[in-house]
Amino acid sequence: MSKPLWQPSAERIAASQLARFVQALPADAPGVDDYEALWSWSVEHPETFWRAVWDYCGVVGEPGERVLADADRMPGARFFPDARLNFAENLLRYRDERPAIQFRDEGGLSRELSYAQLYHEVARTAHALREAGVGPGDRVAGFMPNVPDTVIAMLAATSLGAIWSSCSPDFGAAGVLDRLGQVQPKVLFCVDSYRYNGKVHDCLGRVADIVAGIPGIERVVVCPYLEATAATGDLPNAVTYGEFTDNTATDIAFARLPFDHPVYILYSSGTTGVPKCITHGAGGTLLQHLKELVLHTDVTREDVVFYFTTCGWMMWNWLMSTLATGATMVLWEGSPFKPRRTAMFDLVDALGITVFGTGAKAIAAWEKADLKPRETHELSTLRTLLSTGSVLAPEGFDYVYRDIKPDVCLSSISGGTDIVSCFALGCPIKPVWRGELQCRGLGMAVEIRRDDASAADVGETGELCCAKPFPSMPVKFWNDPDGAKYRAAYFESYPDTWAHGDFAQVTEHGGVIIYGRSDATLNPGGVRIGTAEIYRQVEKLDEVLESVCVGQDWEDDVRVVLFVRLREGLALDEDLAARIKATIRANTTPRHVPAKILQVTDIPRTVSGKITELAVRDVIHGRAVKNTDALANPEALDLYHDLPALAE
Repeated sequence: MSKPLWQPSAERIAASQLARFVQALPADAPGVDDYEALWSWSVEHPETFWRAVWDYCGVVGEPGERVLADADRMPGARFFPDARLNFAENLLRYRDERPAIQFRDEGGLSRELSYAQLYHEVARTAHALREAGVGPGDRVAGFMPNVPDTVIAMLAATSLGAIWSSCSPDFGAAGVLDRLGQVQPKVLFCVDSYRYNGKVHDCLGRVADIVAGIPGIERVVVCPYLEATAATGDLPNAVTYGEFTDNTATDIAFARLPFDHPVYILYSSGTTGVPKCITHGAGGTLLQHLKELVLHTDVTREDVVFYFTTCGWMMWNWLMSTLATGATMVLWEGSPFKPRRTAMFDLVDALGITVFGTGAKAIAAWEKADLKPRETHELSTLRTLLSTGSVLAPEGFDYVYRDIKPDVCLSSISGGTDIVSCFALGCPIKPVWRGELQCRGLGMAVEIRRDDASAADVGETGELCCAKPFPSMPVKFWNDPDGAKYRAAYFESYPDTWAHGDFAQVTEHGGVIIYGRSDATLNPGGVRIGTAEIYRQVEKLDEVLESVCVGQDWEDDVRVVLFVRLREGLALDEDLAARIKATIRANTTPRHVPAKILQVTDIPRTVSGKITELAVRDVIHGRAVKNTDALANPEALDLYHDLPALAE
């Protein structure tokens, strides 16, 4: 493509937070007219850059004299080793009447909290947690939907220096025990039921199993959601939220702790075994999120920010940091297609959302449903559209600019639970090129490595790596005293370099293209192929709703096998199979063309919605899937067992 899909105006660039940030940098720093030079400078001068982020974003706390110690150790480098801060204090720095949270759900429930009201609710809950014996380092967990009470509980816990961890209520009890059972929370917040896709689901039965399996839980707090008052049922050590909290508490005694004091424990998908407990520090998480929200997403107090997420996905944690900017944060609970297919665009117009985030699969689903919001909605406030969770195909870019809004900054972003943030993301001063993530994150020494560990050239595919330390690296894995699991996860492939597990490319525009997970990369004839290259071609066809592609060991090589889920009532025939192959061949290479194409009625995915290629690959090779509790629909794996076509 000879020109970008979108270009920021000179006025938009000049008014951006990034432009104002650059004006405050030392005179030798590059200007906003050359982002690549600015990125290089930020990587080469980490002490100056990260201290500038702290100052510009107004981090509440004492930074100390040193910005970076042991900079040559990875892992092992320490950012702001002398700093003292509190995560919740930064998210609660505003205490006025401006809206902090706007909540809506698919059933029509709504709730609004100002910053002053949010502070008061957190004060009540923090006092109760303190009275319950919660202090620095204790774990407090949520088995909660995406409602304001979840935010309040997290802020209350972290104000005390406790560590927050959560699972969304669509997890089964075994999946929760695999996660929370490892970290042994002292207090568990839950609801008695939640609603999704028009159905009400009970939670207390699973909570009883969770409490029985985690002896360390001393108190269960049941929050009201669908009913005005909560019910505790027969749960031991359970109280309602109203009984637990203290209405007389009006202030919060924030515990200021070291920069690396843990704030969150997040979990890997767990599809290859028991989930890893990835522990993130308060300072690194806060600083990285502020950089991404303020500089890369251009969020100000005037913004209304939304991300479609559950409390079991790291984008929930990312969204929470919006509060530190003083913007309004929008929460949604339920299906994105209820009460009608246009629910998300209705939400944009109703609440004046300026920054809207979702998964790439949702954008593909809107296109498959033939939604044309540009024709049916105002969307006048929408300035930025964020996409992550899986690769956004070039056709998804086309759909956004054709059928949603032509004047919007479409920022495809990529990082993960491992860093609770992004390696590549959006930029308000750069153009949007079809199929590309706009840029590498400031302060992130992202590069592409070949198998021999050498740096790849621009346009060459390889392993996405980060060659220098960054603040949001995990402080540790829980129950990993010598750090062996941590090092094995990221540092075994390339010495002293973070290997993220994505197969990627840096483009001539300074953008990034992600081709899929490295461990799912196909190798027919020894040539590495990213699965996203195949998906983006297959899902162009109107008949195909989604697909999963894996490599099958075959005759001393690997052959590509493609499974497709078609629109209801359609069957895979020779004509459609031929058109799928022709589309792939015409737009990629002959090696990308699958040897086998098979129809399935469902595709297994993790609870966070990601297609799990590794589980499918294990099943077709007759290997056991180690942890089916990590899947939202484990029954789908039965469709891939003993398929006669795979023996031919």
